[in-house]
Amino acid sequence: MARSNPSASWLSSLVALCVILCLSVPTNALYFYMDGRQSKCFLEELPKDTLVAGKYSTEVINTQTNTYEVDAGLKVLITVDEIFDNDHRVVSKRDNHAGRFTFSAADAGQHKICLTPETNVAVWMSGAPGALRVTLDMAIGETSKIETEDKGKIQDIVQKVKDLNGRLQDIRREQVFQREREAEFRDQSEATNSRVVRWTLMQLAVLSAACAWQLSHLRSFFIKQKLT
Repeated sequence: MARSNPSASWLSSLVALCVILCLSVPTNALYFYMDGRQSKCFLEELPKDTLVAGKYSTEVINTQTNTYEVDAGLKVLITVDEIFDNDHRVVSKRDNHAGRFTFSAADAGQHKICLTPETNVAVWMSGAPGALRVTLDMAIGETSKIETEDKGKIQDIVQKVKDLNGRLQDIRREQVFQREREAEFRDQSEATNSRVVRWTLMQLAVLSAACAWQLSHLRSFFIKQKLT
């Protein structure tokens, strides 16, 4: 029975490990701790027209229980500066304790992405190290991942658009109904006006005929009486 070569087995294991590392996709998800109102910045070298989408969430330390909890009143300032263009600011957004941000690189170069939590005064003055825990997930140029994460929001938007279209259809039907009623009322008004005019003309004709007959009768009466 042939004995296996330990060096050959070790070499094959090393090659398999290298293949796994080469095929693995790096992730941009990370979390870090911040003190007070300090800013945390990341430098990214981006090609032109590269889409960047970020998703973040923050938690504030509870000094009594020494645990991290969500603070709904916390605000976060997100800024993106173009280092290659004298720190030209392309994004400045103040959002809630958790949210998203997206931007597209107008030109190729290094971009500085900064997050600045605006904590309450108590947390800021406590001086507790790691008072904030921030979780950040960025997708750079991975449009399929961005579309997958935004699928739920897109479905909500589509549903809202469908609801708005339904309401527009209802409004249009109501407008058509009102126009039909208006046309019917106009026709009735015109018919009534026509009948009133005809009746007035008939009355004038009758009155004119009565006046003419009376005048003729009086003339004949005066002639017979030799008054004229």
